[in-house]
Amino acid sequence: MSFSDQLGFTFTAPQRRIWQVRDIVASVRGALENQYADVWVEGEISNFRPADSGHLYFSLKDDAAQLRIVMFRSQARLLKFRPENGLKIIARGRITLYEGRGELQLMAEYLEPQGAGALQVAFEQLKAKLQAEGLFARERKKPIPVHPKTIGVVTSPRGAVIQDILNVLRRRHNGVHILIFPAQMQGEPAALEVSAGVRWFNKSTTVDVIIIARGGGAIEDLAAFNDEALARTIAASAIPIISAVGHETDFTICDFVADLRAPTPSAAAELVIRSKQELDDRLTALSTHLGRALRVRLLEYEKRLDRLARHGAFGSMRTAIARRQQKIDDLVFRLSSAQANVFRQLHRRLDVATTRVRHHDLRSRFASEYRQIDAQVATLAATLRSYLMKRRSRMERLSSQVQALSPISILERGYALVFDAEGRLLKDARQVHEGDTITAQLALGQISATVKKPE
Repeated sequence: MSFSDQLGFTFTAPQRRIWQVRDIVASVRGALENQYADVWVEGEISNFRPADSGHLYFSLKDDAAQLRIVMFRSQARLLKFRPENGLKIIARGRITLYEGRGELQLMAEYLEPQGAGALQVAFEQLKAKLQAEGLFARERKKPIPVHPKTIGVVTSPRGAVIQDILNVLRRRHNGVHILIFPAQMQGEPAALEVSAGVRWFNKSTTVDVIIIARGGGAIEDLAAFNDEALARTIAASAIPIISAVGHETDFTICDFVADLRAPTPSAAAELVIRSKQELDDRLTALSTHLGRALRVRLLEYEKRLDRLARHGAFGSMRTAIARRQQKIDDLVFRLSSAQANVFRQLHRRLDVATTRVRHHDLRSRFASEYRQIDAQVATLAATLRSYLMKRRSRMERLSSQVQALSPISILERGYALVFDAEGRLLKDARQVHEGDTITAQLALGQISATVKKPE
């Protein structure tokens, strides 16, 4: 009798269940994903490793443990900051098992810096990066023109910002020209459209200065102006740019990389050009100063000239000048007398020549010459007529011969020239076959036909 029988019951050994590795891992993974489908975990990033595919791999650790994190590209591209080792974050996702290594991991869908917003972290990271590259350096900033003729404004055409700018510019100087590039100033397309406006003004080179203007708002509303691509577009602009984004207390990356920051859009309009009254006052002041300086300088030169005029050297100089003037007067008188003598001699010679010409009757000589010329012209005309008649007779004879030999004349008598499909003249019926296309050239026009039976 067994021990179990003595106690009054039957004892059976438990049956073993043997799992496949993938089955047990899949079972545990399913249980984890069901129980921890949406969890928030905080910790410090370590072993950060971005993949070429765009996926992010890193670990979250605290003083006692660590947890592997994976974030796929579709979620990683939505991040507003760049994860890096040592950064404390809060991660949201679901707990799962990576079957390949049997490791516990969090499949993250959202990351948030601990203690600061993602946008603020992204702002600080990009600011540090561009500052290290020298894009904020003072020596690379271009001067704003004092008197721009045309101002380009990149802003929303329907907001109050553009109206404020236009009002200020009209009040300060109504002679300035304004070109507006319409762009969204909030949301994902804003950075691309503002960059397009800056590039368009640089390509057209029609403006002297560019204003990027937007009203105030939360850091989320100004996120488009913390875009790295937009910052580099502004830095590459050959035209000076004034950043007028937000209120006086708002700072964006555009403010640091632009050539000048204005606290508000209205202030940008005041900074970009001096008022007409200021220019008029400045011009009046300069004109007064210039007139006073000229009068002082003229008085100085007048005193200097008077002092030099009283010098003894000028007395002897005036005497020498007077003597030379007297000599010039004498030479002018002598020249006038010589000229009068020459004219009198020429008049006498002209009178003698006139008298001699009167003794010769040129009209009779001209009449004789005219008669000879008329006779020669008549002879030449008769010779030409005779020559032309001979040439015309010969031309008519040759034309008759050519007309007689012309194939067109032959065709006009009812004959025809027949050509095959390739344009060769047919002389023998054996050159064509039944069904071939032929063309007959008549005296007037052509005829196309198909050969039915060559004989």
